[in-house]
Amino acid sequence: MKKILIVSTSPRANSNSEALALAFAQGAKEAGHEVDFVSLRGKTVNFCRGCLACQETRRCVICDDADEICRKALTSDVLVFATPIYYYEMSGQLKTLLDRLNPLFPSDYAFTDVYLMTSAAEDDAAVPQRAISGLEGWIECFQRARLAGTVFMGGVTAAGEYRDRPALEQARLMGRKA
Repeated sequence: MKKILIVSTSPRANSNSEALALAFAQGAKEAGHEVDFVSLRGKTVNFCRGCLACQETRRCVICDDADEICRKALTSDVLVFATPIYYYEMSGQLKTLLDRLNPLFPSDYAFTDVYLMTSAAEDDAAVPQRAISGLEGWIECFQRARLAGTVFMGGVTAAGEYRDRPALEQARLMGRKA
């Protein structure tokens, strides 16, 4: 059994990227894994100040919701991030969270596998490439970690358009194999 942390970064309720995250969670639970699902909606995650105090203290000096997410990530075997694609890139919410996970860098983190779930209005397969590349840059800072998989659901704009999309089953099956 693995401990899996799933973070949905969409600001919208009933979002398409969150539907992918929930499908991944369903598959992971079916496989018997422990799943912790966190949505950034309604949470406060401020920008990193670049002070690097976290490199010594292993905690951020900013007191907001990122601290709890960072503590959960530290002890999780698998990290899953879900983001809408805005202007061919990950959401600002995800980028801000990744920056705030800086206390993990000098820590004895548990995660080895990282997954990315994305959705966008445009449906070209190349749409999520910059978001994937951005996450790969973050992952490269963690020697034991790797990008284990991605799922992209294109052609969805309004909240809830995810219904009956093949990417949902792909995300569920990926969760089962996590």
